[in-house]
Amino acid sequence: MDLILERDLDVGDPMPTESELCRALGVGRNTVREALKVLQAFGVVEIRHGFGTFVASTSFDALTASLTFRGRLSLRHGGREALELVDVRQALEAGLVGLAIDVITEAELAELEACVRAMEDSAAQGRAFLEADQEFHRVLYGSLHNDLLTSLLEVFWTAYGRIYREASPSPADLVETAHDHRLILDAVRANDRQRAAERLTVHFRGIREHLAHLGG
Repeated sequence: MDLILERDLDVGDPMPTESELCRALGVGRNTVREALKVLQAFGVVEIRHGFGTFVASTSFDALTASLTFRGRLSLRHGGREALELVDVRQALEAGLVGLAIDVITEAELAELEACVRAMEDSAAQGRAFLEADQEFHRVLYGSLHNDLLTSLLEVFWTAYGRIYREASPSPADLVETAHDHRLILDAVRANDRQRAAERLTVHFRGIREHLAHLGG
């Protein structure tokens, strides 16, 4: 990784050949190959068979897979790791919702309204609405145009979605979750930063209780 930075390589640039890496690093070919496999697992490089090795674009695939696995596995013994995922996500969302309120547009508010209505309609029919729920949070925090935040929330959503599907939510859970989002949207519309953070905290408390039940 130091070599990539020292040579000012950027996303999409080809890596030096194996022979060049062996000379530059003073190691054997097998060591270079093993190192490249590790970097590929980390998402630092992309190995295109028949073409070569290139500096990869930002990827959180490895982190997503690890968090998802650990979260699901934790449900067998109390769900601690799954609950920690919720803690971190709550800290991010409740902490940044005020900034999102400051910059959110009318068009984005309309998208949030559509998401909430889709949740309410699905809840009334007893159907889960994970996609609409995820879209609500994506739109709300997408207003900040923070690519790292968007990627991290996607990681948490992917991990939580897999965990959540381990058990179907009850009709009452669905109605409550849809209502939580209606109250969050109301606070966002009212430019009430404190109430929005409070409603998000209540929402995540419900998620935490549901995961604790699964882990029990």
